[in-house]
Amino acid sequence: MADGSTSIPHPRPFLKWVGGKRQLLPALLPHTPPRFGRYHEPFVGGGALFFHLRPARAALSDTNARLIRTWRGVRDHVEDVIGLLRAYPHDRGFFERLREDAVDERSDAEVAAWFIYLNRTGFNGLYRVNRNNRFNVPFGSYTNPTICDADVLRLASAALADTELHVEDFGMVLTRAEPGDFVYFDPPYVPLSATSSFTAYTAGGFGMAEQARLRDTARALKASGVHVILSNSSAPAVHELYADGFQRTPVAANRAINCDASKRGAVTELILA
Repeated sequence: MADGSTSIPHPRPFLKWVGGKRQLLPALLPHTPPRFGRYHEPFVGGGALFFHLRPARAALSDTNARLIRTWRGVRDHVEDVIGLLRAYPHDRGFFERLREDAVDERSDAEVAAWFIYLNRTGFNGLYRVNRNNRFNVPFGSYTNPTICDADVLRLASAALADTELHVEDFGMVLTRAEPGDFVYFDPPYVPLSATSSFTAYTAGGFGMAEQARLRDTARALKASGVHVILSNSSAPAVHELYADGFQRTPVAANRAINCDASKRGAVTELILA
């Protein structure tokens, strides 16, 4: 835990997130600094490491505006979010109508309820959009999903009380991080094969040019005295990108995003520091 951290009891992610890091915390924590200034997470996703560390000062960001607006809704209007979610039924027709809603015109609380409901009831908890930024994940085959966990949402809201939330490119961390800070990057992974790519997290995707720019950003931060950790796949391209100046630690992770259940299971990922 960072020096001066708050005493909020056991907050945890309120979203299911593809590639979420709750299971990898034991592997990540040995690489985290015992003390640091401000915590930065430019690809925030579910925020498992943030919630575990509970830093006193943090800046979380992502290019996915709906995701950041969801975090803002939980931070600033958690009771409104809870009220909306409690009224949402587990019903395919309701899911399909909500999925088509012009959510970007709604309040942060409404965006948060929209996002959390679809996350909890959609197939595999995926967030996926097409080129027009329309959410296109089908209804999931769940019997009784937890749509509203009020305790988790309230704890998350309290943990986020003094946290900055930004819709921005990961490179903006270079303008904010100072020597002694800690930056954790958990980007969309380089695919292990040509058929395993999951690129529709945002309408623009995240290709190899962005992966190389991320590596260069991490190098610049390290050179300025910022503690940096990254996660990525164990694809050969990742080993090549981080061959110089980074420690590469392989870790085993269970992943379940393949539509073919027989192809899900343990994969090797990399912690880069």
